[in-house]
Amino acid sequence: MPSNPARSRSAATPQKTPERLLAMVAFPGVTLLDISGPAQVFAELSEIELPSPNYALSYVSSSGGLVPTDVGLMIETVPIASLKPHQVDTLLIPGGPGIWKLRQDEVLLKWIMQTLPKARRIASVCLGAFVLAWTGVLDGRRAATHWRYCPRLQDGFPDIKVDPDAIFVRDGHVWSSAGVSAGIDLALAMIEEDFGHTIALDVARRLVVFLKRPGGQSQFSTVLAAQASDVEGRFSALHAWIIENIASDLRIEKLAAKAGMTPRTFARTYVNRTGMTPANGVEALRVETARLLLESRQVGSVVEIAQRAGFGDDERMRRAFLRHLGVSPSEYRRRFSG
Repeated sequence: MPSNPARSRSAATPQKTPERLLAMVAFPGVTLLDISGPAQVFAELSEIELPSPNYALSYVSSSGGLVPTDVGLMIETVPIASLKPHQVDTLLIPGGPGIWKLRQDEVLLKWIMQTLPKARRIASVCLGAFVLAWTGVLDGRRAATHWRYCPRLQDGFPDIKVDPDAIFVRDGHVWSSAGVSAGIDLALAMIEEDFGHTIALDVARRLVVFLKRPGGQSQFSTVLAAQASDVEGRFSALHAWIIENIASDLRIEKLAAKAGMTPRTFARTYVNRTGMTPANGVEALRVETARLLLESRQVGSVVEIAQRAGFGDDERMRRAFLRHLGVSPSEYRRRFSG
């Protein structure tokens, strides 16, 4: 009996699984990288065989059309009226200097509030956390935003538990991240949740984002923070000397002599200039040194790195890493090494 051609084609062609709609809100003055960073991460999935449905990206605005970003480039958007709240799997709200005028966009805010309880996952990048705060969805939750705006978010919304250091925070189905490039880390973490660790690392490699940062890592280096505070650069030469002699005995008396001060004057001046005690400054530089060694894998064991960075033993280095970075040396190497 001859086979039915139509039936054969139907059996040979599997039904395509519906994609998960990922809606990214756009508004005049949105930060381009807050949108393009996560979008590029998600777009890379089209080149990878996935175990479950991929995302369908949609850029939405109040009335659709071209929306100007903070750098003048335009983003083509669809009107929010074209999407029903229950269709959205993941809602992502970026930040940007135009965020404050968005509060007057009643139509867009209403759509966001209608979508929040229906979406499987909601997220913000940088100042987008303020939009979530206005809706009340962050009340009682932990949240992150750009470190410069953490005090403003905390003061304006005391019911939110603002984490001033975290790159990104996940509290239940609500995600939030720090500024600009942290949106890339947020997107990679979402991919890891949906598709697994291996695929997330594959995407990171494709984008040459070889440092896949955990959310609990500090937004910026302790050493960079100290340098930013030392606006006159009074201790720049001292910091360079410390790095060159990082495995040496770096007690305060030796540092003070190198700086040409008495120990008491040096300790007081160093704190005033950098916001850290000399001991904390040395520890921060040792953490920076150990980070580079862990990333490059030039040294074999964690114990050996602890000695080369001046910690003496790996337990002392582990405690320092937890204080400064929120992760252990072993975990840092696993996530960050080339």
